[in-house]
Amino acid sequence: MDVGPDNTLDPEHWLDAHGDALYRFALRRTGDPDVAEDLVQETLLAAWHGAADYRGDASERTWLTGILRRKVVDFLRKMSRDPARNVAPPGDNGDDGDDFDSRGNWRFIPGPWGDDPLSTNEAEAFMDVLDDCLAGLSHAQRGSFVLREVDNVRVKDASEALGVSVNHVYVLLHRARLGLRRCLERHWFGGPAKR
Repeated sequence: MDVGPDNTLDPEHWLDAHGDALYRFALRRTGDPDVAEDLVQETLLAAWHGAADYRGDASERTWLTGILRRKVVDFLRKMSRDPARNVAPPGDNGDDGDDFDSRGNWRFIPGPWGDDPLSTNEAEAFMDVLDDCLAGLSHAQRGSFVLREVDNVRVKDASEALGVSVNHVYVLLHRARLGLRRCLERHWFGGPAKR
């Protein structure tokens, strides 16, 4: 059930109607199942407390997702300020320096990604691998990548959300893209093609 006939909210059914979608939204952006659950709970609680402010301009799910989006940004900002949590786990963090030759060209060209990249992108198995690869990035790298590339937030706004300089966002995006490329090449596309 989305919104009642008189544009009233139905908090009793929020978890059943929207819980899975909200959880997937938070998980994709945080990479941590426990954090995603906590953020969904915080979102539902904040929505319940703020129900009087709901005007019915958007669907119930859109309204809840907007609240969750702000919770995720707050989480990413907090994580980007914690140096201990801003270290990528060992593995595919894109920082080993082997990607470019002495002239600045890629050492490896991407392997074939299939005839129809759109259908590959939509495959659930691909999304699982992408989620695993995102989890291999530091919180700051994942946060900058998700804000910029998934949520299409401007770099200036991402820098404000993360509490870092615009230049630092570009560095984080560069490292995130390197790490994701390496991880996807290994775990989805079958490894890079040699030049």
